[in-house]
Amino acid sequence: MNKKPIAIFFAILAAGLYAINIPLSKLLLNHVAPTMMAAYLYLGAGIGIGLVFLITKNNDKAIYEKITKKDLANVSGMIVLDIAAPILLMFGLLDSASSNASLLNNFEIVCTSLIALLIFKETVSKRMWLAISLITISSFVLSFEDISAFKFSWGAIFVLLATLCWGFENNCTKNLSNKNTYHIVFLKGIFSGIGSLIVAICLRERFATFGYFALALLLGFVAYGLSIFFYIKAQRIIGAAKTSAYYAVAPFIGTFLSFVIFREKPTWAYFLGLSIMIIGSVIVVVDTLAKKHTHLHKHLITHTHDGSTHTHTIEHEHLHNHYLSEQNHRHRHKELKAR
Repeated sequence: MNKKPIAIFFAILAAGLYAINIPLSKLLLNHVAPTMMAAYLYLGAGIGIGLVFLITKNNDKAIYEKITKKDLANVSGMIVLDIAAPILLMFGLLDSASSNASLLNNFEIVCTSLIALLIFKETVSKRMWLAISLITISSFVLSFEDISAFKFSWGAIFVLLATLCWGFENNCTKNLSNKNTYHIVFLKGIFSGIGSLIVAICLRERFATFGYFALALLLGFVAYGLSIFFYIKAQRIIGAAKTSAYYAVAPFIGTFLSFVIFREKPTWAYFLGLSIMIIGSVIVVVDTLAKKHTHLHKHLITHTHDGSTHTHTIEHEHLHNHYLSEQNHRHRHKELKAR
């Protein structure tokens, strides 16, 4: 119980670190080309999380399975989608307010849920359907540049396309949940970063000067690498569901930082979208924290030693936490009686 407050702090810290991504990326886009920026962010995350793994002497090798040829499709899908998503986000930031882009990131919840339902045939609760509807309505409102003329913002559309890519990517990564998280993030960062770099070179984008290159790498390490590091630490104490619920504050921290950094003047459409988004996000959190159930199984195990036969009754308890498509298991084994 003493570790729970620390875990909650780590979860909110992870959200805060990720939240700085959009406003600070928008600042750096004044000096770094968008595709190059996407490459630097992921390279920073991959290199950074690799160093964290080495420095902390992580012992996950004994816990998680190795990546095999069977995982090639999911790993490849994850990397390709992580090349496309940040590039789309960077182009979106060029033509949209940082505050709007931060809120629109919540559309990733909608994409992840619908893809899990339609493609992977997972169930979605009534509460989650309501949350999906509200977040979609909010994203629709935030996507208009001029409500009276029904003119879409191209920047918002690019941001929404980025969340769609991340929705597919979340489902690919979910299938790798039994693998070492640090290895996955390292692969994601390095190969997605290299892929984005190749695209940038093909688009004839210029390399950034050393100073902005270093800042972009640092931002990638902090906003993606360290954010994931603290997310993992929180998840191991309070589980994936609760960690994800606390992480939902990230877009709202991002909008606050956008107002502070850019002194943006929010429109009535922003306040309308914000209100609907808050309600939808609260429902997601409630649904996440409420969806728990426990299964208790009993097994009889008979074995012989020292010439006598013993029968053991084993309790096997599974606590399932569901968040969108995530599932964790906690097992408790207890020997009740031997005879």
